[in-house]
Amino acid sequence: MKLILAIVSNDDVAAVTSALTENDFYLTRLATTGGFLRAGNTTFIVGTEDERVDKCIEVIGSEAKKRTEVVPSNASYDVGRYSIFPVEVQIGGATIFVLDVAQFTKL
Repeated sequence: MKLILAIVSNDDVAAVTSALTENDFYLTRLATTGGFLRAGNTTFIVGTEDERVDKCIEVIGSEAKKRTEVVPSNASYDVGRYSIFPVEVQIGGATIFVLDVAQFTKL
């Protein structure tokens, strides 16, 4: 048994949720916030059999799309002199952790 933690952008949550449930994966969603852009995202918790891990990752990857976004960035040139300029960053996709489960009990 494996526990999959998948961190997905809020823009992709509906599509990932639908795809996982259509493929018979049971999931729990947690609202989370990323540290880099401080943007909202969702962490999926999925418990599944070892042989279905690759399928779960494939389903998440097919719906969690990477994209480019322009965000403001601050730069300091001297004491008291700052400039704000746009920086292009890649967002979206998914960060996935797969953990071994020592015990699973459903009550």
